Amino acid sequence: SVTMRAFALATGAAGIRIRVDGLENIPPGVCVFISNHASNLDPMVFFPAIPRRISVLIKKELMRIPILATGMRIAKFVPVDRDDREAAGATVELAVRHLRDGLSFAIFAEGTRSPDGRMRPFKRGATLMALQARVPVVPVSIAGTQHLMRKGSRLIQPGDVAIHFGRAIDAAQFTLDRRDDLLGEVESEVVANLPPDQRPPE
Repeated sequence: SVTMRAFALATGAAGIRIRVDGLENIPPGVCVFISNHASNLDPMVFFPAIPRRISVLIKKELMRIPILATGMRIAKFVPVDRDDREAAGATVELAVRHLRDGLSFAIFAEGTRSPDGRMRPFKRGATLMALQARVPVVPVSIAGTQHLMRKGSRLIQPGDVAIHFGRAIDAAQFTLDRRDDLLGEVESEVVANLPPDQRPPE
C-alpha cells in the first residue's frame, strides 16, 4: 500500500538498517502478527516487513485527523477506545470480520509502548481475535528501535533494527477458556527472540 511504501522510504532516508529473519515461519493465509512495542518507530519498521496486506488496531483519536482518517478507513484500520469496554467488544467483532474476509492483523500486545524498551506483560485481549477467527498467531520480536527513537522524542537516529518472525502458534488448537495459555505461549516466543536488555524485568 501507499502507507507501507511511505514508511519504508522514510526509514531508509533516516539511515535505519532493518534486518528481517524468520519469514519462513509465517504460515500461508491469514495470520495475526503479535509483537512487543519498544518505540514509536515500531510501526514504520514492522508493518512494511510483513509480507501480507494487514490491518492494525489504532487509537480512536487518530480518526479525528481528516486526511489521515480517510486513508486509515480505506486501509480498514480498526479504531480502539481503550476507555470503553463495550466498544472494545465491537472492535474485536469488526477485527474478526476483517480476518474472515482475508485481511491479516498486526498488534502491539502491550497496549502501549514500553518506557524503557523492556517488554511488558501482554494484554489478555491480544489473542482473542485469533481465537475467534481460528487463525494462526505469529509472535514477532522487534529489537533496537528504543535506541533510535526514544520515548518523548520526535528525533529519529540512524542505526540497526532486527525483526524476527517466530514460530507460528495455531489458535485453532486452543479453546476460549485456554486464552491465557495461548497468550503465554506467544509471550514466551517473543521474549525468546529479544536481546537481554529488552526482556521483561526479573
